[in-house]
Amino acid sequence: LMKDQIKESLQDNSTWMRILYMAIFVIIFNITELLIAATVIFQLLVLLFTGDKNQRLLGFGAMLSQYAFKILRFLTFNSEEKPFPFSDWESDTDLQETGSD
Repeated sequence: LMKDQIKESLQDNSTWMRILYMAIFVIIFNITELLIAATVIFQLLVLLFTGDKNQRLLGFGAMLSQYAFKILRFLTFNSEEKPFPFSDWESDTDLQETGSD
């Protein structure tokens, strides 16, 4: 019985497609991490030199963090929804409507 389940799982195309999507999103997540790190550093520099946070960077950081969260939910099997570029990108207004600030 167990061998049949394993064989069936290995022959299921959706499993292999999921693995392919996961590999793609691991790469995208690593790029997103670099963008978040650059945003953090740049925002710190802006704060040091101007004494205030850059509002555009705040919005960009919020979108990046939401995107990273969606990728992690997909990679950890907590969501079947594939993040951008396989679905729509959330805009600033989408983030505000969901209660993010």
